[in-house]
Amino acid sequence: MSTTTRNKRKDLVGFVTSRSGDKSIKVTVPFKAPHPRYQKVINRKTVVHVHDEKNEANIGDRVEIMETRPISRLKRWRVVSVLERAVSVGAAITEADVAAQVPTKTKKAADAAAE
Repeated sequence: MSTTTRNKRKDLVGFVTSRSGDKSIKVTVPFKAPHPRYQKVINRKTVVHVHDEKNEANIGDRVEIMETRPISRLKRWRVVSVLERAVSVGAAITEADVAAQVPTKTKKAADAAAE
């Protein structure tokens, strides 16, 4: 008899930017990538549609999401947990807010030097 093993699923951490409907949210996942030619670090983002079974995430919350089977036409991710609650509920989150949360090499070095 063969035992089946489940593959490791991807998990990401991002910010809730929209509550589009019942049990549905949009999560922005920020990341930094070097420019292909000039090698300057650029702030990039990916927006994914996420299934929120308990309707527990609000706009601005930092959430952990996991890849899952297709739930609808666009939803391929689900909420695992809410890591941080938003300071002000209902406030729109901007790209500058998201970029401020992404660690950079200079921020890490400055934080380590400060300690």
